[in-house]
Amino acid sequence: MVFPQTPLTVLVELWIGGTWVDVTSDVYTANKIVISRGRADEGVRVDPGKCTLTFNNRSGKYSPRNPLSPYYLLIGRNTLIRVSVKAGTPFLDLPGSSTAYASTPDTAALDITGDLDVRIDATLSNWTDYATGSGSTTHLVGKLGFAGGTKSWFLGTRNRALYFEWSADGTATLSASSTLPFPNTASGRIALRATLDVDNGAGGRTVTFYTAPSGTSGPWTQFGSAVVQAGTTSIFNSATALRVGRATDVGFTQPNGRFHKAEVRSGIGGSVVAVPDFSIPAAGAGSFVDSAGLTWTVTAPATITNRRTRFIGEVSSWPSRWDVSGKDVRVPVEAAGILRRLGQGTKALDSTLRRRIPSYTPLAYWPMEEGASATRAYSPVAGVAPLTLTRATWASADTLASSNALPVLASSGADLPMMSGRIPAPTAAITSWAVRYIYRLDTANTTLRTFMRILSTGTVAEWYIQQRNDLTRIIGLATDGTTVFTQDVATGTDLYGAWIHVRFTATQNGGNVDWVITWTDVGGDAGNAFASFAGTVGRPTGVASPPDGYSADLDGMALGHISAWPSNTTTAYSGAIDAWTGETAGARMTRLGVEENLPLTQYGDPTTQEQVGPQRPDTLLTLFEEAADADGGILSEQRESVGLTYRDRNSLYNQPVALALNYQSPGHVAPPLEPVDDDQNIRNDITVQRTDGASARLTLDTGALSTAAPPGGVGVYDDSLTLNLYSDDQVQQQAAWRLHLGTVDEARYPLLHVDLAAAPTLIDSATGLDSGDRATIANPPAWLPPGPIDLLAQGYTETIGHPADWGLEFNCTPASPWTVGVTGDSLLGRADISSSELATGINSTALTLSVNTTTGPSWNTGGADFPFNIRLGGEVMTVSAISGTSNPQTFTISARSVNGIVKSHSASTPLALAQPAVIAQ
Repeated sequence: MVFPQTPLTVLVELWIGGTWVDVTSDVYTANKIVISRGRADEGVRVDPGKCTLTFNNRSGKYSPRNPLSPYYLLIGRNTLIRVSVKAGTPFLDLPGSSTAYASTPDTAALDITGDLDVRIDATLSNWTDYATGSGSTTHLVGKLGFAGGTKSWFLGTRNRALYFEWSADGTATLSASSTLPFPNTASGRIALRATLDVDNGAGGRTVTFYTAPSGTSGPWTQFGSAVVQAGTTSIFNSATALRVGRATDVGFTQPNGRFHKAEVRSGIGGSVVAVPDFSIPAAGAGSFVDSAGLTWTVTAPATITNRRTRFIGEVSSWPSRWDVSGKDVRVPVEAAGILRRLGQGTKALDSTLRRRIPSYTPLAYWPMEEGASATRAYSPVAGVAPLTLTRATWASADTLASSNALPVLASSGADLPMMSGRIPAPTAAITSWAVRYIYRLDTANTTLRTFMRILSTGTVAEWYIQQRNDLTRIIGLATDGTTVFTQDVATGTDLYGAWIHVRFTATQNGGNVDWVITWTDVGGDAGNAFASFAGTVGRPTGVASPPDGYSADLDGMALGHISAWPSNTTTAYSGAIDAWTGETAGARMTRLGVEENLPLTQYGDPTTQEQVGPQRPDTLLTLFEEAADADGGILSEQRESVGLTYRDRNSLYNQPVALALNYQSPGHVAPPLEPVDDDQNIRNDITVQRTDGASARLTLDTGALSTAAPPGGVGVYDDSLTLNLYSDDQVQQQAAWRLHLGTVDEARYPLLHVDLAAAPTLIDSATGLDSGDRATIANPPAWLPPGPIDLLAQGYTETIGHPADWGLEFNCTPASPWTVGVTGDSLLGRADISSSELATGINSTALTLSVNTTTGPSWNTGGADFPFNIRLGGEVMTVSAISGTSNPQTFTISARSVNGIVKSHSASTPLALAQPAVIAQ
């Protein structure tokens, strides 16, 4: 017997001493476990997850400072806790380990040398490893060894695409990748299929990829174009075992998640030779026989289980409580997800330049981002002494997004500013070096003045970089002060009034020294000049002002991020100097996650997400949130591991149903199901401001939710927000999309309650539902509008109690605004008429309508456009033809009451497409 006929199996664990320890027996069963995740509503940020439960502490085990506790010094602030439930359909659980897989030995049935058909159904958090990007390959299923003579075939993902590899001789491999990027689904579950036609009849071979929502039987949708290659081929008959999970002996990325089923066929659509269905064996089974007669063995730490992790978080405090008798001693804990810790007690991350440059091992580096009362700049590079700068206003120039505020020269008619910084010697001999710095001077000086002096060994002991409004001069002086060379370069005022990155390099080239100076407008163009002289390059020993100080002509010049390098090339400033402006939201979150060692799973393609503006110094969580806000997706916590999840806006469009409920099916929808027609989410006047940029304001001026006074509308409901966007071109579309989301004219169903004890068949789908997933309710009661009710889950509260209490209450918003237009689609690709209405009334059975178009063009009469559905007075009808090109047009109706509504309609009743196309952001 299973739940609810038997008590629900709940597992509570603490991370103690480097392993998960089962403490379930110490959890009070009388007190329910309550878990909350996600957000209360659309358009707000996700709250930290929360889990409340109570430990029995009569023995003092959960008092962290009790020396008699077995967990003394092992539990305390932010101890990890994990809550799981064992119920539902089993699966093969793979924790991302290189030793985790299921395998079956090679047999004659697996010795396929011709056409091959491979299928898998899995739910993974790392289908493609966005953190490592190009070159990353993830294991799925295969029969591919590492050594020569052991390679047959392999299916996985590579470079964010589906990937199939095979060998004709057991050693050399051939491969094909899908022509489209991997379709990363929001739930993480997808079925994949790859077929290899070894002889396509045209002297070549063809690999074709397919996808399906789940299962291995389809229906399949071809994914991208078939990959046709020259030359026929074959598959080597190796003795390598067939493996699911760690599919090869090559060191690729290991899959993390659940495998539901795999299937191998001899021939395309041919006979099944292997079909491990991991839903069939009992949880805990170490081996099983599939329906093709093959024996499969599960290798730890992989397991077959029906364990569903419902929460993982941190216990920040262990409050002891007891009654007056001292017999009821307990510790009620409230664990929180990682968002709680990320949101408190954290300092802002350093500027992008300060974060990146030291990691490239410069000889010396001075960010010069000190506070207003500083007199010297400290270096984050070990062994480098501070740089001194006098007569400067520190922390004054704050317009460079990639930096904190920098000092500005300020002689103010008194002593001139003096600068000096010593560059340590490199650890090995060098043949080239570089010095880099950033400056800004808004008013061009008309007399040549020294911007930077570089000290070095070699033929030139002092390098002077001098500038004025129309000229740059490079001077090299020997140790005795004689001039080695002077080089004038015609330059202009484009080196003023902007932040300029200067790179000066010197390189030994035979008996000559080649030097190059490059100026780059931050975020703009670059230009350079170069020359040579006979001599030796030496090494840089310091950076400095002119010996008598910076000229008063340079007052107001900002200066910072001075660095020296033991070669003439480095990419340390690349990207960081622009504060990563223009990268997509997902790319920013992925990069920050790697830099800060914070796991991040993405659902969606980072290359297609909204571009974001500069990464300014701020807390890690704020940087994540502003990127998510710009893209319009959902940033939340991972449910089964410690880390974050980002679901992009594109993944919310036109998504399949994750939880299909039927109101008439017993237990599917528990009370209360209460629609609310209110103004909580109405926003009909939207202003979007780009940080440090332009703004756009859009209003809805007509319609039921317009800014018009009632009854013509609802009045003004305004909202404004500032987004860190890349370009001013983005604000108009951002405002339009938010206006669309804020003017959804339908009732809200803020709470959807699913009682899993009453409907245990829903365990798999209901427990899989998470923020942004779609749920529908078919056949709602007659007193509600005709269904289905279409919802997006924004978050949920889960209650787990003993022995058979298990319920989920989802916070929901309408899903309809996320159904967007698809070019060429017969349902989603139709643009609506601006305004139409009945010219004359009709009864409940009429099959002909007389229609006037009151605004815009008339309805199309082309035969290829039919049939389609319209909505008239709440009734959906199917139109099979339209005649006439001017008012009134005649509609021929082939079906009335498509949505169950039967009624007559009076003249002037508005009509429109039942599913008009919406342009996505």
